[in-house]
Amino acid sequence: MTKDLTNSSLERQNILNNLFAMQEIQKAVDIKCIPFESRMWLTKEQVASFFEVTSRTIDNYLNKFEQELKQNGYEVLRGNRLKELKNIISDHFGNEMNFVTKTTILGLFDFRAFLNIAMLITESERARLLRQAILDIVIDTINQRTGGGTKYINQRDEDFLLAWFQGENYRRKFTDALKDCVDMGNFKYPLYTDKIYISIFKEKANEYRKILRLQQRDKIRDTFYSEILDLIAAYEYGFAETLRKTSDVKERRLTPWEVDALFEEFEKQSLWKPLLESARNKMASRDLAFRDALHKQLENYITPLQADEFERFLGEKSKELQERLEEAKDVMKRLKDR
Repeated sequence: MTKDLTNSSLERQNILNNLFAMQEIQKAVDIKCIPFESRMWLTKEQVASFFEVTSRTIDNYLNKFEQELKQNGYEVLRGNRLKELKNIISDHFGNEMNFVTKTTILGLFDFRAFLNIAMLITESERARLLRQAILDIVIDTINQRTGGGTKYINQRDEDFLLAWFQGENYRRKFTDALKDCVDMGNFKYPLYTDKIYISIFKEKANEYRKILRLQQRDKIRDTFYSEILDLIAAYEYGFAETLRKTSDVKERRLTPWEVDALFEEFEKQSLWKPLLESARNKMASRDLAFRDALHKQLENYITPLQADEFERFLGEKSKELQERLEEAKDVMKRLKDR
């Protein structure tokens, strides 16, 4: 998917919140900054000079994107903080930055804000080249930390294995209920699985496959995030109970029309709404950020990922599934024996 950072605040924020990529970008750029309060800073004039534009151009972007830039590290210094900064500048740069000593107010970009404005400026060739480098580094960083691919990045989450294993148990209860209670051939299994998928994330199984570019041998459930697995399990177990109770009352197997009516009533229960909102947000936002996969039906649910989400799937606590299987053998055995 081609990304234009100048037009997408979502893409910009996903990069700026990815601390792993930010570390690599800072190494690559290696620009001379002012150390102050445990952060590295650039003045507006330094930023303008780097991008070979005028200070007025930077002011224009500050006016237009003030909230975004402040959120990502742009600050205006006055009073005692400015005095402290002037002393540091004098110690580190001598007469190199004389203009700073005469000012009573100074706008500063930390490195995050510097990258933020690099993603906005359209008048600068340097900014364009930096944007391309940023995108390349982000992709390389994610691939490096996930071993070369993100198809199964969901499995790096420490909650995945338990959600998957429990989900398989509830899946069997669901398929058993379909077998015992629904008067229909084997087509009922993919049919009502698709009904659940459409209800939760507005896509049939084959549509989901296309979006994630899955091969035929890939199992869809192996790519779901733990929260999605939990919600599917709740749907499958809850609807399985509905089927059994209704079939028992009627003392016969149910027709497809009866099952369809039951499902329509089941999915309209108000308890699902907050769970659906959360699940759709997580699936759509994570897949766009990690897998470069856009769920068009969930586009309105997409938000930037926060730093803790990158830590969850790329950080030290995230692990490959094989490592988790080794650690979880005893837990899985207890669950299996229940």
